[in-house]
Amino acid sequence: MTTVAKLPPCPICGRPADPKLKPFCSERCSDIDLGRWLSDRYVIPAADDEDEDALPAARKPEHK
Repeated sequence: MTTVAKLPPCPICGRPADPKLKPFCSERCSDIDLGRWLSDRYVIPAADDEDEDALPAARKPEHK
């Protein structure tokens, strides 16, 4: 007896996910999600880079 794993609902609309498009239910929801990433609506938090003034002299970029 095999059991089919139940997919979580589509993160965009909440309908049942399509196994071929997981985690989405349709290409439309997949495209909506992609558009949100491309428009910076979704972001991944990251640590700030070091301040340029805190870099050692050998690593500072040269200004011409």
